[in-house]
Amino acid sequence: MSVQSQDDEDDDKADAGAQPIKAVVGSHRHEEEIFGKAYDPRIVRRIWSFVNPYRSRILVSVAAVLVFTLTQLAIPLIIRYAIDHGMAAGQPNHSVLGWTVCVFAATILVNYAASYVQESVVGKVAEDVLSDLRRAMFGHLQRVSLAFMDKTEVGRLMSRLQGDVNSMQEFLETSVMSVGDIALLFGIVTVLLWLDLRLGLLTLSTMPALFIVRLFWLPRAKVAFMAAHETNSIANGALAEGIHGVRTVQSLERQHVNFDLYDEKVLTNLRTHLTSAKYAQVMVPIVDTLTGIAMATVIVVGGSMVLNSSLDIGVMVAFLFYIQRFFDPIRSLTMQYSVMQRAMASGQRISEVLDVPLDINDKPGAITLSRDNDGSVEFRHVTFGYRPNLPVLKNVSFRVNPGETVALVGPTGSGKSSSMALVHRFYDVWSGQVLVGGHDVRDLTQDSLGEQIAMVLQEPFLFSSTVLENIRYNKIDATREDVIRAARAVGAHDFIEQLPDGYDTMLEQRGGNLSLGQRQLISFARALVADAKILVLDEATASIDSYTEMLIQKALATLLEGRTGLVIAHRLATVRGADRIIVLQNGEIIESGNHEQLMRKKGLYARLYNMNYASFDDIPDEMLEATVPAGQAT
Repeated sequence: MSVQSQDDEDDDKADAGAQPIKAVVGSHRHEEEIFGKAYDPRIVRRIWSFVNPYRSRILVSVAAVLVFTLTQLAIPLIIRYAIDHGMAAGQPNHSVLGWTVCVFAATILVNYAASYVQESVVGKVAEDVLSDLRRAMFGHLQRVSLAFMDKTEVGRLMSRLQGDVNSMQEFLETSVMSVGDIALLFGIVTVLLWLDLRLGLLTLSTMPALFIVRLFWLPRAKVAFMAAHETNSIANGALAEGIHGVRTVQSLERQHVNFDLYDEKVLTNLRTHLTSAKYAQVMVPIVDTLTGIAMATVIVVGGSMVLNSSLDIGVMVAFLFYIQRFFDPIRSLTMQYSVMQRAMASGQRISEVLDVPLDINDKPGAITLSRDNDGSVEFRHVTFGYRPNLPVLKNVSFRVNPGETVALVGPTGSGKSSSMALVHRFYDVWSGQVLVGGHDVRDLTQDSLGEQIAMVLQEPFLFSSTVLENIRYNKIDATREDVIRAARAVGAHDFIEQLPDGYDTMLEQRGGNLSLGQRQLISFARALVADAKILVLDEATASIDSYTEMLIQKALATLLEGRTGLVIAHRLATVRGADRIIVLQNGEIIESGNHEQLMRKKGLYARLYNMNYASFDDIPDEMLEATVPAGQAT
């Protein structure tokens, strides 16, 4: 769920009887806040980079569409020749008519073959390009920083991965046809002027009116298409957020409020789409009207010329055919321009996703963290935060020796989870260094660093696959025996065996058919199978019952054996057995030592423990305010 902006003007905008102040569903930001708003001329080149691998097939389809266009131009000329030479003076020339029928049939066959080749090749290329686009976007989104993902709604990303890519499909499938339409348009103009210059110029006299209309239509159409895409993305974001948070929505009886808020976004989306549809369709009746005017001109003027014997009747018939076909490509190009406008909007949004900077990159010459590293972790004067000038960690320094288990404790917001994120290099520090195995994490490849760090989070995420695949998610080459051994070690084997298909049981979305404790045990087994040197437990026992916590505490000894352990916990009882406990408050270390040492210091940790506080969440604010500031702790 994205961070919601809080505007001071909200209090002034609330009306009596209106929706509650601050009532929100989905994001109210414009996407430009994340992605920028300027039209990028590199869009076409960017999309072409995906089309380029298939350029040979594109050339084949272009050649096919040009052949198709030539046959379209040839058919009226064949009919004109048959009328003027095969039916002259009411005496049919069977030889000429026979040859023209054969030529006409051959032209139709070539027309069909060229159309089939063009349609089939372009359709296949479009599907291949869309597949490459989706893979590129998914691969890129897997590597972008968590800072970007924290502020971006899933629904908006899904809108780009699905809706915008589908718009590109429509564009790719019609783009080659537009080449044929342009060629047909110029071909018809050339033939009309060649057949009869005066009648041709008179027929084309309707064109300036069309260009004037388009001059005013184009900029407004582009704005309408972009607005439709934007509101569609906002509605999708709200929908995804409402679905993901349905338990909270129902528990707080927010259904009617959320429906009203979502209804507003849907109605806004409807209005923008109706506006874009209006601009997409307005050109069609205009083109049809101009077609009628041109055909009436040919019939009246051309008919009088035929009666005056200054124009062959076959030429007039050919003119009528060409005028019909002349406005067909104009009508088609008008519709294709609408498609192109939508595709350009989609292409811009796709390019912006692909251009999201990768804040966390392997530096040139990054080294691989070997499996025989000592497993040490060290923070050297680390300062870090998520927003400028608001540090979460302030000049933090500590070392976790190989094989040592260190617990980080402290109130919510003290910087515990942020410290763990820096160890895995989900973010980069503002200043100072984080070292793993004696190397600055910025000097290591991300893949090798990830292989040596296993994390167990407070809310384990299980995928819609089998229990077996979830446990060996981080080590796909692990055998079934490895998985079962790990499950036994953490106490998960018994309940897994009781599932309908044991280790082959399919899990529902996010492991919904398991209890929270069972999901956590599977995540423990996953960490054990990964066989990493460093194990990070981030509030891993915070949301489970006492019995499951007892099982996990028994498994921790096996899990941490021979490994460096970093444990984040609120519950004081959870960290009592750690080799060392570091107490954080407001991003600074205020105490450090094992349980006995901290009890002898009689600082915050000892006071809380003696007062039987089960968790740092239970600490009264006045006690925290009375805590000795960093730098004065003994």
